[in-house]
Amino acid sequence: MTASITLCLKNARLDLLGLLLGVCLGWSLCAPVRAESVAPDISSLKFERSADAVLLSANIRFELSTAIEEALLKGVPMIFVAELELFRERWYWTNKRVASAERHMRLAYQPLTRRWRLNVASGTITNAALAVALNQNFDALPDALAAVQRLSRWKVAELADLDLEQQHMVVFRFRLDTSQLPRPFQIGTLGQSDWNIDFLIRQPLLLETLK
Repeated sequence: MTASITLCLKNARLDLLGLLLGVCLGWSLCAPVRAESVAPDISSLKFERSADAVLLSANIRFELSTAIEEALLKGVPMIFVAELELFRERWYWTNKRVASAERHMRLAYQPLTRRWRLNVASGTITNAALAVALNQNFDALPDALAAVQRLSRWKVAELADLDLEQQHMVVFRFRLDTSQLPRPFQIGTLGQSDWNIDFLIRQPLLLETLK
């Protein structure tokens, strides 16, 4: 009799375990699939030669994390920085930097008007610099973000700075500058991958003729 009761209890436990596994499997199949975040990347990086300058065009791909979007909606501006350096290659010594350029883009939400403002300048955007920076307004965040991600014929060097008989190397970097966030946010972003928008590309300079 005792052996029969023990066998029944074991069978009941197995049935319960099978039921729980079935429920968990059902939840996993029915749960929505979370899309993986897109790592910061660049789909194109083109350099064109005008009569007197080198122009850069690029399409940059990245997504804003939930943390960044929430901070924007609370009125915290985000500063994106595009940086470029041009080096002339030298076999007998270290490469020589012949040109550099920066573009700072300040993206901010204006709760009163429910619009997005993008300020663009060639250096750090301070309160005083906002008056002279290029300003654009957008009704929706995707439109404002598209303007940040697209660089169109940005002048990065004078043609006279280059020796066209020599090889040149490009170092291009795009990043979210968390050092310009309010102090509490700077501390909170340390070690947080949600705030990591930063990538760097090194490649030879290939000049195309401006069409």
